[in-house]
Amino acid sequence: MPGTRSTGLFALGGIALAALLTVIGHLEVNDDLSPWALTISDFAVSDRGGVIDVAMVVLALATVALLYGLRRTGPPRAQSGRTAELLLGTWVAGLLLAAVVPTNEPGTAMTTAAYLHRYASVVAFLALPVGGWLLARRPDLAPAARTLRTLVLLSLVLAAAMVWSAYPGDRVLIGLVERLLILTEVAVLATVAVVQSRTSVAVRGARLTPVRGASAAGLPR
Repeated sequence: MPGTRSTGLFALGGIALAALLTVIGHLEVNDDLSPWALTISDFAVSDRGGVIDVAMVVLALATVALLYGLRRTGPPRAQSGRTAELLLGTWVAGLLLAAVVPTNEPGTAMTTAAYLHRYASVVAFLALPVGGWLLARRPDLAPAARTLRTLVLLSLVLAAAMVWSAYPGDRVLIGLVERLLILTEVAVLATVAVVQSRTSVAVRGARLTPVRGASAAGLPR
């Protein structure tokens, strides 16, 4: 489909850029902050307006590109397809809200803004894997259906581990678990982007084949 390959490549570029910015954001903050014990939001609030916030916005824009590519491939016919797109939109909204609204500094009392940031992140983390599971039902994503479902199941296990760490687990290794969760969920987006960038080429080739056959038979194009 016209434009589908470019949106897939754009999304892959955005995902790679977001990953790079996140790594840079970890290097620029206070050395006393531990990535094993503190979340990415804790790192971001230590450098307000810094590259980690920009990374979240870039990742949200990459997801928008994927949504556009999915629409160009074909509007969803089943209710599950529309729900998947709605959930991806929810992921985008959660990312943007979490980037704009800061959490509290580590070790300080939770504020209203911090609670808003937390629940926006929770909604985003839950929306993406459910949306990824539904996307695996799309015919155009069939080549990656098994990979998508595997990543979704892994992300749900990590989400459960993060909930345990945040409450009864006294935040043990919460930073490590969150980073693994984010890595897995971003892998869901990257998988869709890779298939999207490849599918458009195959679709174009499939379109050209019957045209050449029709021409050889003397039929009008």
